Amino acid sequence: MELEELGIREECGVFGCIASGAWPTELDVPHVITLGLVGLQHRGQESAGIVTSDGESSQAFKVHKGMGLINHVFGADSLKKLYPSNLGIGHTRYSTSGISELQNCQPFVVETLHGKIAVAHNGELTNASRLRKKVMRHGVGLSTSSDSELITQLLAFTPPLENDDTADWVARIKNLMKETPTSYSLLIMHKDIIYAVRDPYGNRPLCIGRLIPVGDMNGKGKDNSETEGWVVSSESCSFLSIGAEYYREVLPGEIVKISRHDVQTLDVVQRSEGDPSAFCIFEYVYFARPDSIFEGQMVYSVRKRCGQQLAIEAPVEADLVSTVPESATPAALGYAQKCGLPYVEVLCKNRYVGRTFIQPNMRLRQLGVAKKFGVLSDNFKGKRVVIIDDSIVRGNTISPIIKLLRESGAKEVHIRVASPPIRFPCYMGINIPTKEELIANRPEFHDLANYIGADSVVYLSVEGLVSSVQESIKARQENNPKNQKAFIGKLGHCTACLTGDYPVELEW
Repeated sequence: MELEELGIREECGVFGCIASGAWPTELDVPHVITLGLVGLQHRGQESAGIVTSDGESSQAFKVHKGMGLINHVFGADSLKKLYPSNLGIGHTRYSTSGISELQNCQPFVVETLHGKIAVAHNGELTNASRLRKKVMRHGVGLSTSSDSELITQLLAFTPPLENDDTADWVARIKNLMKETPTSYSLLIMHKDIIYAVRDPYGNRPLCIGRLIPVGDMNGKGKDNSETEGWVVSSESCSFLSIGAEYYREVLPGEIVKISRHDVQTLDVVQRSEGDPSAFCIFEYVYFARPDSIFEGQMVYSVRKRCGQQLAIEAPVEADLVSTVPESATPAALGYAQKCGLPYVEVLCKNRYVGRTFIQPNMRLRQLGVAKKFGVLSDNFKGKRVVIIDDSIVRGNTISPIIKLLRESGAKEVHIRVASPPIRFPCYMGINIPTKEELIANRPEFHDLANYIGADSVVYLSVEGLVSSVQESIKARQENNPKNQKAFIGKLGHCTACLTGDYPVELEW
């Protein structure tokens, strides 16, 4: 809950769609992309953009971008600009690199020797400063402060062995991946193709879905259904709403070509020898929607396992388990189940109060948190309550909640946190407060329960989080050794914000 209040957010989400079969298509590509982006709205609320094409000419790109939420940016009139179209890519943004202005809205479109390309990017480059200088030394000016424009310009560079009349996009993409190891998931549109690319460490998510006839969505024979098109997305959570079924994940380092005909792996770029993969573990903790699938497992199930592990590590004598609505609910249910305690709602959320992180001072922020909730005092008066939260970052958010529960009759309030303390900043696409602002790095952390007004506070261990995430993956690998290729190289997860152990060397 505190993560939401403090505005600790994912940088952005990407979504692409291409119609199968004969073109011009009857599939409403702009509408599919818009709905797909709505499903990714939690990944960015500052700006959005869509670029579409009929696929016949790389010059015929249609573009609409705007500041604000998806439904505000893409009304009926603005969607008209995106027709006719057979394929397209879209983006919703929250800036970690680059300021919040319309000129930084994605997808970016640039002219190359072989026509225009459109690029949508999720992530943040760890060596952007050096690459920016390199691009400008080649005489290329940059019009924005965004890493994503930098990626687009690097893709426009012509590889040494490329012929003037034929674009070698695999060579161009591999050249980009050689220049920067992480962090990016990319959609690149050129003529009638969408390329889906994930960095070799797999730090940011990307997956593919298959559009099938709506009437076949719940049918037993949907595997044999006609393919109406393909979609590619940061998360699978939006697939159901657009009539798509989950097909597979784009693997770390994989370059996938998606055409009207099929989905094809063109190459897989390996990491430095011995390096494990480094998918962001906080996608599981907070950023992703609970119904999304990563690494073959549903986010909801992982969060529930985190709660069960927390119950093993930090049991407490209590009467009931609850949470602050609603991102930590799966963990609270897991904790309650493992402890044999009832899960009971103690707060109800007022969904129409603005997010408190945009309020200008500490007093208003604290009042804003209390304003957001109604108290269900009949459920806990005179009882010992365990509150499960997804994280405590500064401590400013949970403190007034505890005070509210005590004043409403709670006998004891114990806090259990379903993730480890955040101690370090992220340089790979997540907005996290400065190291000095994090409660885990301040003197108050040594007596945190007293500081926030709780009877006790315990966080999930790093080892407990990692085991909760990897338990199902490892079991699947053991049961199906042939499926090892789904995890190119050694399995790992990025825990840099928790441990300070970054998957690659940072360059500034």
